[in-house]
Amino acid sequence: MTSPYGLHRVLDPAGVLPQQARRLDATPVCGPDEVLVDVSRLNLDAASYRQLREEHGVAGVRRAVLDIVAARGKMQNPVTGSGGMLLGTVREAGPRSPLGLRPGDRIATLVSLTLTPLRITDDLAAWDGTDEQVPCRGTAVLFGRSIAAVLPDDLPEPLALSVLDVCGAPALTDRVVRRRHAPSVLVLGGGGKSGSLSLAAARRAGASRLVALVPTAAEAAAVRAAGLADTVVVADARDPLAVADAVGDRVDVTVVCVDVPGCEHGAILATADGGTVVFFSMATSFPAAALGAEGLAADVEMLVGNGYVPGHAAFALDLLRGEPAVRALFEHRQTQQA
Repeated sequence: MTSPYGLHRVLDPAGVLPQQARRLDATPVCGPDEVLVDVSRLNLDAASYRQLREEHGVAGVRRAVLDIVAARGKMQNPVTGSGGMLLGTVREAGPRSPLGLRPGDRIATLVSLTLTPLRITDDLAAWDGTDEQVPCRGTAVLFGRSIAAVLPDDLPEPLALSVLDVCGAPALTDRVVRRRHAPSVLVLGGGGKSGSLSLAAARRAGASRLVALVPTAAEAAAVRAAGLADTVVVADARDPLAVADAVGDRVDVTVVCVDVPGCEHGAILATADGGTVVFFSMATSFPAAALGAEGLAADVEMLVGNGYVPGHAAFALDLLRGEPAVRALFEHRQTQQA
């Protein structure tokens, strides 16, 4: 009997949810409420890709990903705990699948690779390791409680995948900003994928002042040219005092969209008492955030961006379509990586 949560695919240890499991059964046979997908591209989580590349180098990162998937039946970085998402074509949909997908649909999964049964069949031969988007041949399985989006016809697939990979960030930013009257908003990592979309979402939601913090002058120039923020500052997000000095007046809402660890305390210091910090980075240490706020006597609400808000995929894609500056940043990023 199949479980909508994928419990029947858990091999080790028995009885846990797929994300907690050490190993999943990725056999490409479609259960009655499952969807079987022919995979064409993986999009590795930014924090996971950075960690793997730093540990193994460009030459070794391909083997590292292959070894993880072979050992675990899914893509879950053992250091960061994160995975990513994938793009593919529906091969088969079980008769009781509630996802509304049909064979031939081109889709992006909106659930993490850390809980998605995955097989790789091409040895990732077309991937050179220099980009978090990974050309891939293989199969994946979606459960009854999984989420997927049919790819839009008006956007190139790699661009749509980049947006859908981070679509939870702008949607939750929109929700948090709308709860306040014209708040000031800081985005750490404002030049990245989730950061640029979050800036655009905050502007639309009524933010009175937008501050983008980025790590380099080149990235600052790109964000300024795009006009996404009122103020763009350059600082190392891992240096709390540098962040606080660069930002100046503390903000009402801070959104953390960086892919390196150690940015919790800077975000807290930059946020005013009674303010909100939203952590979207999988590199975040939540004990460090909680204990740091306590140690700094900071009266801030801290939210975990879980990647899902109802309607988040359509919201992010509409932002991309309606904000040429955001689209230009995404396309420039893809050109650089190519």
